[in-house]
Amino acid sequence: MNKNIVKTLALGSLLAFGFANAQNKPRVVLDNFFNNEKRENKETKALESWHYTWNDTTNGGFSLLGEIFQKQGAEITTLTTAPSKKDLKNANIYIIVDPDIDKEAYGGKANLIDSKTIKNVVEWVKNGGVLVLMSNDNGNSEFEHFNKLAGEFGIHFNDDSYNRVQKREFEQGKVMVPAGNEIFSEQKLYMKEVSSIDVKAPAKAILTAEGKNIGAVAKVGKGTVFALGDPWCYNEYIDGKKLPADFTNYQGTEEWVNWLFKKSYNK
Repeated sequence: MNKNIVKTLALGSLLAFGFANAQNKPRVVLDNFFNNEKRENKETKALESWHYTWNDTTNGGFSLLGEIFQKQGAEITTLTTAPSKKDLKNANIYIIVDPDIDKEAYGGKANLIDSKTIKNVVEWVKNGGVLVLMSNDNGNSEFEHFNKLAGEFGIHFNDDSYNRVQKREFEQGKVMVPAGNEIFSEQKLYMKEVSSIDVKAPAKAILTAEGKNIGAVAKVGKGTVFALGDPWCYNEYIDGKKLPADFTNYQGTEEWVNWLFKKSYNK
């Protein structure tokens, strides 16, 4: 075959591959219904969503996490309603983090996870969706209804608090990841005031702190569930400004995002 023809075919295949990848970006959907905190913008005076949201660039925001997802090729979006089947249909990864208690919710009334949400999410996971559930510790997160969803996958967040850090004693918040972990390389992560997790099949523990399980994964049908008792990858602890250099939360977040992408390929 003519060399020029071979080169043309190869280039065509490469362009087609690139176009296909561009058309099939993993879609990451972040809940902003069960976690629905709002505050007044200091400049515009308008109400805005904040705390574990893509647009929040303050310490408690997920703006840097959003950038990591985008750098690895994802489209990030926000869902401001309870997830319907239609909402989840085109989602590869769906994240629910720190569901509100009444004192935190906009309007003073938390949106609670109900039976319809549970049915929609469980069906979506079984069909290949990747679900991320991140709680908070005692007094800072809703547990009863969140656990009804988590329990479908063998996961239960305990209403407690471990790895409590006094002032700037960062070592009290360390989570050592041993070699052989399926998500993270061997490293030292920082997670403070974490709720512990009980697991049963199909879930299995993947992280511990103070001798307690704090992270878990579950394979359910074609899909995967990741659970952690802390919203550990918010700006304050991955921006490299506050933690001592031996903590590797940014690296760990990149590894975690990469793992989520691999699990979402079934979708």
